[in-house]
Amino acid sequence: MSTAIALAATREPLLRAGHAFAAPAALLLFLIYIVPVGVLAWLSLTDYELGAVRTEFLGLANFERALADPVFRRSIVNTFAYVAIVLPGGVGLGLLAALLVHRRIRTRSLYEVIYFLPVTSTLIAMATVWQFLLHPRLGPVREITLGLGLGEVAFLSDPTLVLPSLAAIGIWQLVGFNMILFLAGLSAIPRDLYEAAALDGAGGPVDRFLRVTWPLLGPTTMFVTITTSITAFKVFDTVAVLTQGGPTGASEVLLYAIYLEGFQYFRIGYAAALTLIFLAFILVFSVMQAAALDRRVHYG
Repeated sequence: MSTAIALAATREPLLRAGHAFAAPAALLLFLIYIVPVGVLAWLSLTDYELGAVRTEFLGLANFERALADPVFRRSIVNTFAYVAIVLPGGVGLGLLAALLVHRRIRTRSLYEVIYFLPVTSTLIAMATVWQFLLHPRLGPVREITLGLGLGEVAFLSDPTLVLPSLAAIGIWQLVGFNMILFLAGLSAIPRDLYEAAALDGAGGPVDRFLRVTWPLLGPTTMFVTITTSITAFKVFDTVAVLTQGGPTGASEVLLYAIYLEGFQYFRIGYAAALTLIFLAFILVFSVMQAAALDRRVHYG
C-alpha cells in the first residue's frame, strides 16, 4: 500500500508538469481552430453583412436558403465533378510516376525535381501561364489541336471543356507531391518480398506489382487519396484567375461561390453558412474514404 501511495505521489507532479508543457500548444490550437469555427457558426445564424451596424438572428434560415439556392447547388455539382476527375488522375498518375522513377539510379533525383516543380510554384502565377498555353488563338496547345484536326478549341470558354481543363491543371500540380509520397512507400517495401514472390512464380512486373507492391502500398494509397480529395475540394485559385466561375457558371465551384457571397456581395452570414456546409462535405467525405480504405488496407 505504501508503495502505491508513493507511486501516486510521484506521478501527480509529473502529470501537472506534462499538462503545463502541453497547455501553450493546446491554447494555441484552441485560438486558431476552435474559436474561429465558433465565430463562424454564430455568423451563420445571423444576417450579418460587412460593415452593417445591426445584426439580426435568423436561426437556420441561411441553411434553408442554401438548400434552395440554384447557384449553390450548381457549385456543389461542379465541385464534385472536379473532384471526380482530379482524384483518380492525381492518385493514378502519381503512382505511375513513382513506379517509373523508383527504379532509376543516376537520374532519379533529376526526375524528382522535375515532377516536384509544379508543387513548389505559385499556382496563381502558373495559372497565368496556363491561360496563355490554352489560349485558342495564341497558345502553343492550339498547334496541337490544329494538327489533330480539331481546329481552335476554347478550353476555358467552352462550358463542356472548362471544368476538365481546370481539373487537368489540378492534376498537373498534384502529381509531383503524390509521387514523392508513393516513392516513400515504395522505399519501405523490403526487397526480400520480391525475391520470395519470384520464387512463388511472380516473375513479371505486373505480377510483382499486384502481389507485393500494391497490397503493401495500401496505407500510403489511403493517405494520398484522402489528401488529394481534400485538395481537390479546396480548388479556388485557378477558377478565380482563369474563369471567374464562367462561362455561365460552368466552373463556379463551392469555394468560389463562398468567396463571391462573402467578399463581393458582403453577405457574411450567408457565406458563413456555406462555409460550414463546405466543411461538413469535406469531413463526411474524408471519414467515408478513411473507413472504406482502412478496411481494404487491413483486411484486403
